[in-house]
Amino acid sequence: MSKRAGIIGGVVGGAAAATAVAAVVVERRAAARRHRRGADESPFQPQPCDRHGTVVTDDGTGLYYEEVGPADAPLTIVFVHGYTLNLKSFYFQRQQLQQHFGDAVRMVFFDQRSHGRSETSDADHSTIDQLGLDVYDVLDALAPTGPIVLIGHSMGGMTLLALADSHPELFEAPRRGAARVVGVALLATSTGNLASVTLGLPALLARIRDPLMSLLLRGARRQANLVEHGRAVGTDLAWVLTRRLSFGNPDVPASTVEFLTTMIASTRIEVIADFYPALMSHEKLAALPVLAETPLMIICGDRDTLTPLDHSKAMAEALPKAELIVVPQGGHLALLEYPDIVDAALIRLVEGALSDGGRRRKWWRPG
Repeated sequence: MSKRAGIIGGVVGGAAAATAVAAVVVERRAAARRHRRGADESPFQPQPCDRHGTVVTDDGTGLYYEEVGPADAPLTIVFVHGYTLNLKSFYFQRQQLQQHFGDAVRMVFFDQRSHGRSETSDADHSTIDQLGLDVYDVLDALAPTGPIVLIGHSMGGMTLLALADSHPELFEAPRRGAARVVGVALLATSTGNLASVTLGLPALLARIRDPLMSLLLRGARRQANLVEHGRAVGTDLAWVLTRRLSFGNPDVPASTVEFLTTMIASTRIEVIADFYPALMSHEKLAALPVLAETPLMIICGDRDTLTPLDHSKAMAEALPKAELIVVPQGGHLALLEYPDIVDAALIRLVEGALSDGGRRRKWWRPG
């Protein structure tokens, strides 16, 4: 039973990998390369923060956060991570934006509910709409005044769409004033219809992916302890699947795959099972008009199989003022795979927000 649990656990730990078992046969050598490169020095080192703590949401769930930069900086940037990840997924963006802007910005990173060091939510509150309300609570607690730039990756981008849906006033300029949100970046995300994503699989496998994944997750949740053990046993399998599904470049550094695999493995199986239905039922196309006048960047890799480029193109077509940035050979984790391209785009977005800060200042500063 433990061997079977290892296979299931490794597949589940890949975030959408139930139908990618064939990749294990084809890419078994990749796991061997992982061990050969294990001695390589990893670029991923612990990152210091200036402040950290917990924000309590409207339903009592504690969200762990870290802040980088002065509390009174003229602009606050809030980063919202994706499914099965945590605030560490913005590793390169945190590093590069701090170096580029220094004390001109304050960056806020937090772990979404049930992820990372945040408290676990019950299944009923494991929804995208709830995540949108959580971001509002984070803003209310940590940035109650002042201009804000929001950056969301994957499920984090969906979370920002849910925030726009529930609190459009943040994105709309009041009379004789300016909107609170002065820039948004949506990385590798979607307005919905994720159940139709094929993951690049043949038609037959693509059709059975979602029912099979749902069935596996329900069973895995009922035997969570056994499956968690199996995920550890199937580490090489998880590594291969993570590399295959998350990155577009076959030569992505082994240390980057290891960094992501470890992050995914730290997310409990119950959390993966609870949020999967929310992702498959996500539908926020109606929220796009709220962003019509907000400076917006949509960034996606052209080899993203989890939230394909067509989803980003559809958002860009619905929002003519948005800038679409396609990352060549980029997969779902282009922010780790091609950080220079992603960082350059985010720097332009933040520079635009800062250049407009002078005339906003009287409106947003308290008193």
